[in-house]
Amino acid sequence: MNTQLLRGVAIFVALLLVQVLVFNHIHLFNCATPLLYIYVVLLFPRNIPRWLALLSGFIIGFFIDIFSNTPGVSMASTTFMGLIQPYMLVLFLQRDSVDDLCPSIRSLGATRFICYTFLMVLIYCTLFFTLETFNFFNWLQWLECIAGSTTITVVLAITLENFRSK
Repeated sequence: MNTQLLRGVAIFVALLLVQVLVFNHIHLFNCATPLLYIYVVLLFPRNIPRWLALLSGFIIGFFIDIFSNTPGVSMASTTFMGLIQPYMLVLFLQRDSVDDLCPSIRSLGATRFICYTFLMVLIYCTLFFTLETFNFFNWLQWLECIAGSTTITVVLAITLENFRSK
């Protein structure tokens, strides 16, 4: 079996446990929740087949939904993230980059990786909290949840990437 696939599954299982046991119980200022499990989708390699990215996003969201009691919200959001990830990654790649590139601070550079992470997490949080609230009556809290969760998730993802790259 491919070691990169095994490493990805191990990272997902570890992040699933951390998300379910720790991060789901953190609500900073009643609006910011870390959603670190999407780090797995951020690390999909450039040449991953479209069907595999969609299926992986679906499975990741399915397991998060089961353990977090969010019926279909994470599943829809991570599937969409798996759909747009190759297009967002191309925006931050150099023209002469290799086909099997795996996004990281080393391969993209710090600035590009942070921008890529921020954009993907912002899109994910916007879709996640839009589906979760499903109305715009309290749009200020909706914006606070998106901004707070995006900020804390990006900070944790960059921290985790720094540990992983060393």
